[in-house]
Amino acid sequence: MSFLLYIVGLLLIGLIAVFVALPLFSPSEERELPPEPESQATRWEKQKADAYAALKEAEFDLQMGKLTEADYQLLRKKYEARALEALAQLDRLNQVEKKAGVGRNPVLS
Repeated sequence: MSFLLYIVGLLLIGLIAVFVALPLFSPSEERELPPEPESQATRWEKQKADAYAALKEAEFDLQMGKLTEADYQLLRKKYEARALEALAQLDRLNQVEKKAGVGRNPVLS
């Protein structure tokens, strides 16, 4: 009787192990969804927001004494350049959208 109980217990543990491990052995394309391609505007907006956040964090670190003035100035130039690049690209994209929208007939849109 106890031998049968051990066999049943081992089968139960084996079934649970197979159930838990099964997703690890499935093909990866089923598990991973392809990332959605983000638009250029979204990418530039994210870069702008990240640069602004980095500027605020660098300023806070300067006030807390974690950064020297020289290090702060280097970080500030770097992140201001990124923010300005993002703003320029967003302006360029807005201009392209406006030019594309001018030729359209609003009644047919």
